[in-house]
Amino acid sequence: MQIQFVLTVAECKRLIAKGVAEYDPVTQALQKGTVALAKGSTNSYIYEELTGEKISRPDYMTGKTMPASEANRLKKAEFSSSIPDLVLTDGKPVEGRSATEALADMGEGDVFIKGANAVNYRLQQAALLIGHPTGGTWGAAVGTCVARRIRMLIPVGLEKDISTDLVAAAHAVNGDDERVGQKPALWPMTGDIFTEIEAFDVLADVEAIPIAAGGLGGAEGAMRFLVMGEPESVERAREIVDSVLGEPPFVG
Repeated sequence: MQIQFVLTVAECKRLIAKGVAEYDPVTQALQKGTVALAKGSTNSYIYEELTGEKISRPDYMTGKTMPASEANRLKKAEFSSSIPDLVLTDGKPVEGRSATEALADMGEGDVFIKGANAVNYRLQQAALLIGHPTGGTWGAAVGTCVARRIRMLIPVGLEKDISTDLVAAAHAVNGDDERVGQKPALWPMTGDIFTEIEAFDVLADVEAIPIAAGGLGGAEGAMRFLVMGEPESVERAREIVDSVLGEPPFVG
């Protein structure tokens, strides 16, 4: 059985968040271990799904990309990092520690979650724009995660899927010494990429294939998925999609 769904960017973020909350490595770490959630737009939805609490999602942000023509208007919106990082040990919040500080006591079986700015799903690559002089959150985390075998989970929507080889792109971006204006570096990431495809699999045991993208009237960046599976699984996927439909834009 098969069915098609169209999901906006915000609806996709909510779907991914629901999938992450049910992903086996995350549920296992919530039972016995630590989950550390770095800041980011998709991660703000994951915060809500892991805690059951509604937050001001623009206050769980670090960097952001916005249209230059809209910068004057959107910079007035309340974006901040004022909400503390979410760190859960054995499912309970740990106060007073950032996601990177929590790494000091984390190890194999624990999960560190950080979003991406680009993904090449075919090549299973993800990459992050870096503006911080010492590499920001990822720079502070990646060495410890690799050395201690902490699972690095990268939730990212397929609206960020590009055909470029991201390793080659990073070499091109980072090798140019002629700087004009602000120019972030591009850092290929190591970890488990988790998109809408994985979310559909985790939540409904169905295969999801992106078959079109884009739209109008609020569907800019939207993804069209062909979802296939056993009838009961496809029906479950329909129920999940119904639960995320109407998710408002991250900012309006």
